[in-house]
Amino acid sequence: MSVIRVALADDQALVLQGLRAVINDLEGIRVVIEAASGAALLDALGDTPADVVVSDVRMPGMDGLALCRELDAAGGPPVVLLTTFDEDGLVLEAAAAGAHGFMLKDASPEDLAEAIRRAAQGERCLQPVTTGALRERFAYHDEAPPTDTFTPREIAVLRLMAGGYSNREIAASLFLAEGTIKNYVSDILNKLATRDRTRAVLKAITLRII
Repeated sequence: MSVIRVALADDQALVLQGLRAVINDLEGIRVVIEAASGAALLDALGDTPADVVVSDVRMPGMDGLALCRELDAAGGPPVVLLTTFDEDGLVLEAAAAGAHGFMLKDASPEDLAEAIRRAAQGERCLQPVTTGALRERFAYHDEAPPTDTFTPREIAVLRLMAGGYSNREIAASLFLAEGTIKNYVSDILNKLATRDRTRAVLKAITLRII
């Protein structure tokens, strides 16, 4: 199995060292770049390739959101954003910036490893809620597989549905019309054979779709 190479950015030296130690302790994942800002990380990527970027959201100069937008526009490696700020709407900003992952810094190493691995595979793992805890507490009784596969856009909509966001908020974060989101939600409910959003989210978590 090939090693997932991570580029890490955080403006706090102690946090940077701590994250490096945590990530290097994960099986099959290694930090190959460390930077104190988004701009420094971009410069380093010119010389050292990476498969996934893990970045703090709040940094002076080019912050994590700006870094994410830059890499997304340039077709660079996927970005997992970390934050200590549990702010309403921050996950929506992360989604709009093109982030493949979003989680609080107090997430478990296992959740961080999952986010990095899924990002490396091109999947999105925005976590406005901790799906691992929900999976344990609210396992859905129906584990029948979906009737069809999910597109990356449908997965993004499902993630935001799991955060309790309305169709209007999801539409704003993904720069789509509210009517388009309603269609996505309808397709998601049909694929999961569920009759409402709550059941759809719980089933998607149980089946590890999100």
